[in-house]
Amino acid sequence: MPESSDALLRLEGVHTDIGRYQILGGVDLAVGRGRVTMLLGRNGAGKTTTLRSIMGLWKPRAGRISFDGRPISGMTTPDIARLGIAYVPENLGIFGKLTVRENLLLATGRKGFAEPRLERVLKTFPALKVKWNASAGLLSGGQKQMLAIARAIIEPHPMLLVDEPTKGLAPSVVDHLIEALKTLKSEAATILLVEQNFRVARAVGDEVAVMDQGRIIHSGAMAALAADERLQQRLLGLSLGAVA
Repeated sequence: MPESSDALLRLEGVHTDIGRYQILGGVDLAVGRGRVTMLLGRNGAGKTTTLRSIMGLWKPRAGRISFDGRPISGMTTPDIARLGIAYVPENLGIFGKLTVRENLLLATGRKGFAEPRLERVLKTFPALKVKWNASAGLLSGGQKQMLAIARAIIEPHPMLLVDEPTKGLAPSVVDHLIEALKTLKSEAATILLVEQNFRVARAVGDEVAVMDQGRIIHSGAMAALAADERLQQRLLGLSLGAVA
């Protein structure tokens, strides 16, 4: 994992409770600047809670979260977003009654688009150009995922948090999202990506952190985990080779 000077986002000993239940029990995580870090783990390991804790949607009980060297643990969600962290939740966060165009326009926070960025987004997600004036609620599952990610990148952000973007999607749509994530990666985007599809993790991840029972139990290079089926079996209960 990255050294302190290379980490854009850092979690140190983060504990988060939901009601009377402890979900995160001391999470230590570093996300390298300009890197794609995969956050893997079995269902219920605490991955989504980690993202929501970073965004201030759930307040950590203890520990420290810092972004670009600045503590953000006690900040509100809007203030965290204004620092430059874009979040694509599992439930997408799009406006179903608005058109694709209107969804993207709202994400810019102004009256018009920056043409170079709009062109880049539509080149990355050409299906959105076809559906430009369609209601977002009528899009397919894959198109909604594309729109959710497009909303997050239509304006430049230092960091992107994405929660299971390929969940429930057809393999052909997953392939398209992999290419879109590779495009973002080629532009040196900093991404923390929660994903259950290990083919996606292997294709786009630079670093990996594996969670279990609210803690990080393994961190290192994604390529090293992808090459070690015994380690995959021990940490995740299955091997990447089984889903190639």
